[in-house]
Formats: sequence, structure tokens, C-alpha cells
Amino acid sequence: MDMAEGLVLPAEVLLSKRVQQMVINGEEPQPPYVCREDCSNEDSFPDTAPPIPVIDLSLISSQQPCAAREELEKLRSALCSWGCFQATGHGISKPFLAKIREVTREFFEQPMEEKGKHAKGVKEFEGYGADPVPYEGQSLDWSDRLVLNVYPEDRRKLKFWPENPKSFREVLEDYTTKMRTLTELVSRAMAESLNLEKNCFLNQFGEQGTLVARFNYYPTCQRPDLVLGLKPHADGTGYTIILQDNVPGLQVLKDKWITVPTISDALFILMGDQMEIMTNGMFKSPVHRVLTNSEEERISVVVFYSPDPNKEIGPEEELINKERPRLFRKVKDYSDIHWDYYQQGKRALHVAKV
Repeated sequence: MDMAEGLVLPAEVLLSKRVQQMVINGEEPQPPYVCREDCSNEDSFPDTAPPIPVIDLSLISSQQPCAAREELEKLRSALCSWGCFQATGHGISKPFLAKIREVTREFFEQPMEEKGKHAKGVKEFEGYGADPVPYEGQSLDWSDRLVLNVYPEDRRKLKFWPENPKSFREVLEDYTTKMRTLTELVSRAMAESLNLEKNCFLNQFGEQGTLVARFNYYPTCQRPDLVLGLKPHADGTGYTIILQDNVPGLQVLKDKWITVPTISDALFILMGDQMEIMTNGMFKSPVHRVLTNSEEERISVVVFYSPDPNKEIGPEEELINKERPRLFRKVKDYSDIHWDYYQQGKRALHVAKV
């Protein structure tokens, strides 16, 4: 049956079914998931050209001044041009990254009854399921997710933290600790790349800068030409850290859609709108999306790093001058503003512009 024919279920009903279960049942995507016209020729996975920059973070923190300065210049160029980079030398071992992927896959492979113990409502953000129902006329993503507040600890809602697989909580605790160390390293490196005081961005994030983990499951889809795993958007975070598996699908927009290569020991780091604001527009917050795949399922683990919700952020004063006047005003609770626009399929960055 054609997807545009027959009974059309409301978004609330579809979200309550879970995409993974729809695939198991052999159901085709219904109209709320269809977000574009046939793009089958556009969405093959060609070699990326030009390549997305790869930055070795270990060189930046090394005792080799020339190598460190060279890598900082590469970092600055990457973030001014691309707004993202592949991070190697981040200090997290390849076996541990494999463990994160393993417990993620094990969680989604469990029976629906087990995962349902951590289910969220259709209007909630945290827990197992999908994003809250978007505004009327906006499409649904072809994915299931588990979203957890992981830092600060007092923001955690342990009822959503899986007890199975048995190692899930321990592994996530360890990963959270490693992410906190990584965000300190990256935030300082970004400041140094702009010749700023190294803790200036960390000061803007605040001591209670938040970390939210999102475990993504993208099932196979019979119509990858019509349906997206994740619709195009820019993040409202400070920046986002993405661990991919070996199945391509993540794309960034730079004149055209470019597929992010899968590198087993790399973490893909993507600037959000709040970092574009803090750098007075020097670092870009890129639009990105996730494709569906008719043959292979895909998982990823995403950590969103954002400033303390109660903290006001704005452009670093050293980045404002006659040649580059102030582009953004100071803002507070930007993540909430961004989310409202995201649900409408729009960007929110204009609300912070001078």
C-alpha cells in the first residue's frame, strides 16, 4: 500500500509504537515520517571531499610547543570553517569506546517490555522513546532514543537509567567522568586557539555546565529516499560530542551534504549555537542530519554539553572590535528557546543577534 493512502495515524499514536517495533512488524513509514521528496540520488555515501578536519588533542596537551601551536591553528581553522572536527588523541581507549557501543546495542536489542520500563511520555524529553511530538506539519524522525541527564548528578532521574544490561549504569558513570575531562580539555583548547584566556569558555559554561547523554537507534527503513533518521537542524548546545558506530549516516551541510566518516577511535565534536554566540560568530554551528539506511541499522551515542541553564552567556569581549563588531547580545536559557524553534523546524540563532 502506498504510504500516502489508507489510514493516517496521528503523531502521538505513532510515537507510542516505537520505530523499532514498526520495523519488526514489517510496517512501512507512514506520512508523518515522510519529510522530503525522492532524494535517492543525493544520499549515496560518497567519499567526503574536502575531508572533515581531524584534530589530535594529545598534541595540544603535549610538551611540544611547536606541535601544539600547529594543532591549535588547525583547530581554529576547522571550527571557523566547518564548525566541527574528528577528535583523536582524546585519552579514551578504543576498547572502552567499543564497550559504550556494546551496551547501547544491548539495550536496544532487549524486548520492548524491558525497554518500556524506562519509557517517557510523548511530551517528555528524558527517558526511552522519541522526541516529544513536534509542531503540526513537522515530520517525525525514524529513530528511537534513550535520553538521560548525566551531570550534574542532582539532575539525574535514575528511574530512566536501565538496570539491564547489567553493566549499563557503571559504563555510563565512567563515560560521564571521561566526558567531563574531555569537555575541559576541548574548551581550553578552543580558547587557546583564539588566543584567549584558557578558562574563559569554561567560566561561561559554569561549574554546573550540563551533560545530557542520548543513545540513538536508527532501524532500517524501506524508504530511505523519503525518510530521515534525524531532520536537518543545528544544535542549541555549547557543543556536542558524538560517538558513531561503523555505519555511515551522519551528514553536515557545507555547501552540500557531506557524510561524516566513521573512525572507530574518534569522537566527532560539533559546535552548537551557544558556542557561536560565545565566539561572536567566529566558530560556526553547522546544520546536520542523519540518513536512514535500507540494509543496516545504526547506533550512536551523543553527549550534549551546555552552559548552566541559569547562567547568562555572550560573546567574549576580546573577540569584539572595530573589524568584528558585536554580533550577539547576552542570552540566558538559550536551550529552551532553541527547543521551541527546533520543534517548528526552525533555527533560533537569530533571537540572540544584535
